[in-house]
Amino acid sequence: MSPRIPLVDLAAAHAEIAHAVQAGFAEVLATTGFVGGPQVAAFEREYAAFGGVQHCVGVANGTDAVELSLRAVGVVPGDEVIVPANTFAATAGAVARIGAEPVFVDCDPVSCLIDVPAALAAIRPATKAIVPVHLYGQLAPVEELRAGLAGSDIRIVEDAAQCQGAGRLGRTPGSGPGAIAATSFYPGKNLGAYGDGGAVLTDDEELAETVRKLGSHGGLAKYAHDIAGVNSRLDALQAVVLRAKLRRLPEWNAARQAAAAYYDKLLADVEDVTLPAVLPGNEHVWHLYTVQVPARDAVLAGLEAEGIGAGIHYPVPLHRTGAFATDASFPHAEHVAAHTLSLPLHPHLMREQQETVVAALARALSAHQSRS
Repeated sequence: MSPRIPLVDLAAAHAEIAHAVQAGFAEVLATTGFVGGPQVAAFEREYAAFGGVQHCVGVANGTDAVELSLRAVGVVPGDEVIVPANTFAATAGAVARIGAEPVFVDCDPVSCLIDVPAALAAIRPATKAIVPVHLYGQLAPVEELRAGLAGSDIRIVEDAAQCQGAGRLGRTPGSGPGAIAATSFYPGKNLGAYGDGGAVLTDDEELAETVRKLGSHGGLAKYAHDIAGVNSRLDALQAVVLRAKLRRLPEWNAARQAAAAYYDKLLADVEDVTLPAVLPGNEHVWHLYTVQVPARDAVLAGLEAEGIGAGIHYPVPLHRTGAFATDASFPHAEHVAAHTLSLPLHPHLMREQQETVVAALARALSAHQSRS
């Protein structure tokens, strides 16, 4: 049986844009512009403007966006790339696909974002880049990384898969000299396609051209292969969906912000719940609303039993996974992995539903306390 209150509600989002998507699909089918074409070019222009950058290059998915960004700044096999342990496997997977080595660091215990002092302390001679992950909908303190890297050749590649529309201290992902950011349009994102999709954002024309070449078999013209590339291009049908959703994204992000504020109010007096923290200077767009609770798995089971579609992001820190196992210990990331619970959050969530979620959460916590 489907959850009574889902974690996300993609059907409600589709209902708002169904007509625009149908018309856009019909245009693509009529013109047979299936790869590239005017829909992709229009979306790239529109999303660059929305994101406050000069260039947006559509690619096949968010993982490719990270990988191609890393390749564009010069990461090659044998290099090391610093990655937070508290992130999705794709961040480290993109590094590994190049033949480089992901070097993990802990997260900040309050914000759950990359621990900047730990990242700077992890730099070694082979370090080529650092990937701060803009987690849950807010930006990591990139400006602190930049200050710590002053005079260094180490590059910053922002993983912006969860923060479409977010900003920090007046800047957006990928904006500024030499900056580059990767994002994902996986269906559940704030800006989600109807399948996989991704993009690279930058103000640097040379970086944008390199990414575009890398994603199109190494060249910008047919049979022109200037560098060794891959096939990673944004699908035209997905561009139709993304253009339709982009028109509503400011409104949808505002609805997420309102829902997060209401959760804050409802949960303020619920015992044993640690609310998500927002770094000063951040405009948070609330891709996820994550709380920390004791006996997380038991609490999740209690919510599921009441039809609440809560979730876990991410149950195993990357340094404890089979793919990237190390002997290192990152206690903050391990604590977050064991205690974090994502509550239902999407633009169409109603206040009555939030009240139901919080009441069920309080009951699940109370049941745990009574068993303790």
